[in-house]
Amino acid sequence: MFPAAQLLTTARLVLTPLTPDDADDMVTVLADPRMNEFTGGAPLALDELRARYRALAVGLSADGTQRWCNWIVRLPGDQPVGVVQATVSVDGSAAAVAWEIGVPWHGRGFAAEAARAIVDWLVGMGVGDVSANIHPRHDASAGIARRAGLAPTDELVDGEVVWRRPIDRRPVPGTPR
Repeated sequence: MFPAAQLLTTARLVLTPLTPDDADDMVTVLADPRMNEFTGGAPLALDELRARYRALAVGLSADGTQRWCNWIVRLPGDQPVGVVQATVSVDGSAAAVAWEIGVPWHGRGFAAEAARAIVDWLVGMGVGDVSANIHPRHDASAGIARRAGLAPTDELVDGEVVWRRPIDRRPVPGTPR
C-alpha cells in the first residue's frame, strides 16, 4: 500500500501532513470567495472544514482504492498559507495532484513550489503517472502545473484539461533493453 503523507520541506516552505486540528487555521486562509472562482461552491464554514479534514486525515477512501495525501503549506514560523493534495492509487501507480494557496499569498510562487515538492515526492516514491485537472481559463493554475513539471494533454475531464507529468522512457543505465 502506498504510504501516508510525510513532512516535506522546500527552500521557503514546510509541508506538514494535514490533521483535523488544521481546520482552525485554514478556515481563514481559504475564506476568500475568489478561491472558488474556477471550482465553484463557496468557502466552507469551520464546522464543515473540520468534518472534511477529519475525513481526509483517515488517509484512505472508503472503498480502499485511494490513498489521500494532504499537506498544509506553511511558511517558516508555522504560518499556514494553503494546502496541497495527492490522491494516489493504493498500488502507487498513479496520482492526481491539486493545490490551494490563500489569496493574500498569491503571486509569490508558493503554489508552484509546494506542487513541485509533492510531484517530486510522488515520483521519488515510484509513482509513474502524475496528473492534475485544470480549468481551461485558469492561467495561474496552468502556470503552477507547468512549473511543477506537468504538461497539458488533449484529455478533458469534467471540462478541465488534464495536465500530466511526461514519463521518461529512456532506459536506466545498467538495465537490459
